[in-house]
Amino acid sequence: MSRLPLFSTSQLQLHTSKNDCWVSLYNRKIYNVTPFLEEHPAGEELILEWAGKDITQIMSDPDSHEHSESAFEMLDEDMLVGYLATAEEQEELLSNKAHLVEVVPETIDLTEFGELPSEELLSVQTDYQHDLQKHRFIDLRRPMVLQVLLSDWTKEFYLDQIHRPRHYGKGSAPIFGGILEPLSLTPWWVVPVVWLPVDFYVFYLGWVNQSYAASLTFFAIGLFVWTLIEYVLHRFVFHLDKYLPDHPAAFALHFLLHGVHHYLPMDRMRLVMPPTLLVVLAYPFYKLVFSLLPYYYACSGFAGGFLGYIMYDTTHFMLHHAKLPKYMQDLKTYHLEHHYKNYELGFGVTSKFWDIIFGTVLNSDNVYEKKN
Repeated sequence: MSRLPLFSTSQLQLHTSKNDCWVSLYNRKIYNVTPFLEEHPAGEELILEWAGKDITQIMSDPDSHEHSESAFEMLDEDMLVGYLATAEEQEELLSNKAHLVEVVPETIDLTEFGELPSEELLSVQTDYQHDLQKHRFIDLRRPMVLQVLLSDWTKEFYLDQIHRPRHYGKGSAPIFGGILEPLSLTPWWVVPVVWLPVDFYVFYLGWVNQSYAASLTFFAIGLFVWTLIEYVLHRFVFHLDKYLPDHPAAFALHFLLHGVHHYLPMDRMRLVMPPTLLVVLAYPFYKLVFSLLPYYYACSGFAGGFLGYIMYDTTHFMLHHAKLPKYMQDLKTYHLEHHYKNYELGFGVTSKFWDIIFGTVLNSDNVYEKKN
């Protein structure tokens, strides 16, 4: 590892001009952003206001301009000029004339259950080699499902490991590899773009062929019933952990259905249901609704439930990757704690309602006790 200078806060504050502009990130890494001033979309003046200062907070401030992950990635290693000294390190600078230090990045292990990590740590790339050596589980550099199919793991080991979060870094870790890989990747916007027109059409059929009161009533019933379906699916289908057969083929099916999401919870391309899988899962509900109710009642009821699904999947993505208002932020914390603290509680995604009803609320002290 290369050795870079260690600077005090006062030294950072000397670099505040247009020709010599430095900033720090996370109060640790110092970047020379002088070459980037003219390229900044909002103009160089905004950066110069923060010259010689730490920009972590302003980079995440929605009132100013919330930056995407790619904006953070632009502060690449080519701009890295040194590290901001801690209080202890500043004392050592007095006796270190070269001001050089080898800063070894702290190993961040998100696989250990406990307190919910700060938001900026949720996307820290897993050290693939270290993770493989420590846990003897999946190698993120190779197609994952084949590793699961060919494994000799016990059920207890698989379930414990699959629920310990990792992060691939840029892009998505390969599930299948080859030509099948695109089938596993779904951008969040596919859900509203593909399914809202279908839902509106089904709702329209119910709306124009019966009274408005009946249409809205069955639509509301369908929307409410969806909230229960959401809970039941998440708790008893996606997390059928206790009833999972102790066999690699069962592990692979579990992995494809929901395990991969717990293994890589911040993967942007695997946060919503691929359309093909949704059709398979939704078909039994479609047949049930249209067999129990007169056709146009069924149209209204199914449209309500289907809209519930669309809202659920879109909300799910936002809970992982968006800045949200206070109520939604609380829900975001609740859902992320399901991933990072205790996957055996907190099954509600769009609300805690059914968790409260069935006694599966995830509280701050409900930390999963990991197996050793």
